[in-house]
Amino acid sequence: MDDGGQRFINRELSWLEFNERVLNLAVDPATPPLERAKYLAIFSQNLDEFFQVRVAGLLDRVDAGVLDRSPDGLTAGEQLVHIGRRVRLLSRRADKLYLNEVAPQLASLGVCIVSWADLDDADRAHLHAEFAQRIFPVLTPLAVDPGHPFPYISNLSLNLAVQVSDPVEGETRFARVKVPQVLPRFVALPDAERFIPLEQLIAAHLGALFHGMTIAHRVAFRVTRNADLALEETEAEDLLAAVEMEVRRRRFGKAVRLQVHADMSDEVLELLQRELDVDDQHTHRHDAPLDLSGLWSIYAIDRPDLKFPQLPRITPRALARPAEEEVDVFSVLRRRDLLVQHPYESFSESTDTFIRQASEDPQVQAIKLTLYRTSGDSPIIASLIRAAEAGKQVVALVELKARFDEANNIEWARRLERAGVHVVYGLVGLKTHTKVVLVARAEGDGVRCYCHIGTGNYNERTARLYEDCAVFTSADDVATDVQRLFNVLTGYSREAGYRRLLVAPEHLRSGFIELIRGERAAPPGTGAIIMKMNSLADPALIDELYAASSDGVRIQLIVRGICCLRPGVPGLSEHITVRSIVGRYLEHSRVFRFANGSGPGRPLTYLGSADLMPRNLDRRVEALVAVADPASQRRLDEILRITLDDDVRAWELHNDVWERVAERGEREAQVELHELARTWWAEPAPTR
Repeated sequence: MDDGGQRFINRELSWLEFNERVLNLAVDPATPPLERAKYLAIFSQNLDEFFQVRVAGLLDRVDAGVLDRSPDGLTAGEQLVHIGRRVRLLSRRADKLYLNEVAPQLASLGVCIVSWADLDDADRAHLHAEFAQRIFPVLTPLAVDPGHPFPYISNLSLNLAVQVSDPVEGETRFARVKVPQVLPRFVALPDAERFIPLEQLIAAHLGALFHGMTIAHRVAFRVTRNADLALEETEAEDLLAAVEMEVRRRRFGKAVRLQVHADMSDEVLELLQRELDVDDQHTHRHDAPLDLSGLWSIYAIDRPDLKFPQLPRITPRALARPAEEEVDVFSVLRRRDLLVQHPYESFSESTDTFIRQASEDPQVQAIKLTLYRTSGDSPIIASLIRAAEAGKQVVALVELKARFDEANNIEWARRLERAGVHVVYGLVGLKTHTKVVLVARAEGDGVRCYCHIGTGNYNERTARLYEDCAVFTSADDVATDVQRLFNVLTGYSREAGYRRLLVAPEHLRSGFIELIRGERAAPPGTGAIIMKMNSLADPALIDELYAASSDGVRIQLIVRGICCLRPGVPGLSEHITVRSIVGRYLEHSRVFRFANGSGPGRPLTYLGSADLMPRNLDRRVEALVAVADPASQRRLDEILRITLDDDVRAWELHNDVWERVAERGEREAQVELHELARTWWAEPAPTR
């Protein structure tokens, strides 16, 4: 192992370790049965995206003959070999878990995923009618012969490879039947608690598609293609058309994975591999049904007894309504800053309400917002449209390049423009990932600005599933910084200095280096850093953390996903610990605490949109805000403490091996954080 391998963990293999931690939630018998199915679905979805983007990128490097090595010392080809071995092990484990535990457990509780052979005559009669009325009309068998070239197989589509023999001519021929994505992945029987995979139902009726032919062999397969966008950006006005074209091209990306059911014949497999240009290294056999992400439809059934108990969403106490009156958010923020944590505190009762009140308030003159991802029925979009129609100045910076949300964001951009919103697409060459809102309101003899800076997207749906933090404030220094940031994003301003924000790509990297080195220079025994993030992969900042550890700085890292740092290595990282929380909610907040960031003995805490990855530090617009309000600082300290005390959902990294903190502990952070949100109250700060 070279020096890079001793200092860094491979990024892609670290991500696969994260996905294994997701899979372990499905393995855990204490996880409710339908939740186990959900985690299998998430595991499968995660792998789909991994292949579409990360594996596809490595294959591009191999095809281009790039021999550069990753920070841990591996070439792209070597990484692909390691990835292939690891994915096969994880996929076999997931298949066995589904077949031997999850499906049987659900069946014992009345939720059955059945096969055609399990059905009685009445069930089959029902499904015959269902097939004839709803499925048969949308199926199109495509033959492959000298007159019919091999059909295009679209990305992530489920298909049946069918061999049919002609009883008259005695020839065997091949055809492909696409399993329509517009239909449910699992078809419900009349009792609504038994389901049959759609491909099995189609397979049982292939005679209707190939009339007069004998079905010799039929088996499912699925193709994953390169789905990463490759844009040559020029001017912002061209960006919309460029992204639209790339989204259309995504369907035709190079095949990077072929999944087949284990009983596929060698003859059919060889045909698919040849036509799709996929070799054995990128072919994966499965015993379970392909595409377990379809289990989301099983999870959606109304069986709360088989799911986690619902934790009620809490209205932040500062915004709680007396009787039937709605609290004026602006009057609250004039008195104090407000820190919220989702999903424990309601997104709709905080962020949505803030933007809705701004759209309706006649004193509000302008609303500016960055939009990276949002939901399909977004109340925020409705508020922005209403504000523009009321004559307010509304600016929405829509990030068209948000991966896999490009088409949605194009549609939102057009709707907003039609309503009179000023829509901009950010800076050439950079993704705008920051989550910031500014509201300008006429008050007294001037204009007062109110800001929201968060760690999560303005998305009502994901805010119910993702753990995120956000600050609302009317502090003048934050407002000035946010105004400057919007001027950079929407105009031609060169970046001015910021007082409370750290902004990428200009200052975030250097700001973190300065803060880390500040802990090294602190009085002996006082240097301490706590960082909570999704991913840690930047080699230069990892080296800064190693240097701080060598100087005796205590470093506690909470990293949900990728972590390329090796903790606990003698002479390198003795004073660094790394843990990961994987539970019912996706840990998504980024919070960074430096014990001496404001001077000896004076902590400084930042929160915002950035992980410590090269893309966040160098190729994205990110913003983190220094939390100055003492009550908000105390609550963030408590959030970090609770997260570090978890011994139910926590994993710890020892060099390059993840281990459970405890087999069955007592402190579950996500439960305790809900209680903290319910009980937290801080007296309002003096009026500004």
